[in-house]
Amino acid sequence: MKSLLYSSHEDRHDHLMQRFVAAQELIYSTALAELEAGRKQSHWMWFIFPQIAGLGHSPMAQRYALASLDEARAYLAHPLLGQRLEECTRAVLRHPKRSAYEIFGSPDDLKFRSSMTLFHRAAPAHPLFTRALSVFYGGEEDPKTLERL
Repeated sequence: MKSLLYSSHEDRHDHLMQRFVAAQELIYSTALAELEAGRKQSHWMWFIFPQIAGLGHSPMAQRYALASLDEARAYLAHPLLGQRLEECTRAVLRHPKRSAYEIFGSPDDLKFRSSMTLFHRAAPAHPLFTRALSVFYGGEEDPKTLERL
């Protein structure tokens, strides 16, 4: 039986990130294809573009929420999850003439803004998340996410 005690902070984050890896396993290629086509059609938003804890109230939103900037940095640093987040964000950015609402529908357009705000704050020097906020939200971060940070 695996111990719930972790030998390091990184081990704890690795354990927490596995929920995202498992959730993405069967649907990641579908999610990426939908984003490349410019229209989200299936249900994967929570674990592809996670938000800060406290915004969503559904069981899925709570399960896949990130508790802090530290967890967001761990997500970005994860060799698979960070690469996938960047790849999916780049796919969305290939549709600059469409609105986030046209790409994601509602309320996922708001979730994308929340996620981009979280990762922009977690990695302010990373231009990808700043660009997504600029292209789709006029550079405006999500105020509800900022309140929780």
